[in-house]
Amino acid sequence: VQLQASGGGLVQAGGSLRLSCAASERTFSSYTKGWFRQAPGKEREFVAAIRWIGSSTYYAASVKGRFTIGRDNAKNTMYLQMNSLNPDDTAVYYCAAASRAPWTEESSYDYWGQGTLVTVSS
Repeated sequence: VQLQASGGGLVQAGGSLRLSCAASERTFSSYTKGWFRQAPGKEREFVAAIRWIGSSTYYAASVKGRFTIGRDNAKNTMYLQMNSLNPDDTAVYYCAAASRAPWTEESSYDYWGQGTLVTVSS
C-alpha cells in the first residue's frame, strides 16, 4: 500500500489545517490508520489513530480536543483536522497504516506516507 500525504503548509498560531492521506489500494480500508509527526531535532511521535472498523479513535494528550482524525473507507482516504494550532505543532506529519496494536506505537505500522510539513508561526 502506498500512502500520499498532503495539506501541509504555513499557518499562523490559532489557525487550522486539514491534512489528507490517500492510499493506492482498497486494502487500506482494512488497516487502522494513524498520524505521526516529527519536529526538528526530535523523535517521531504518535498524534492520532482511528480503527479500520467502528469509531474508536486515539489521540496524544498534546492534541486531544484540537485535532480530529477521520477516514473514508470508500475513497481509501483519511484526514487529520487540526485546529487551534500553536508553534509546538510545527513538524513533518506522516500518515501510516497498521495491522496490529498498540496503535500508538510506530512499530505497529506497516506502511508510511512521505510526510507533509506543517509550520505554525507565532
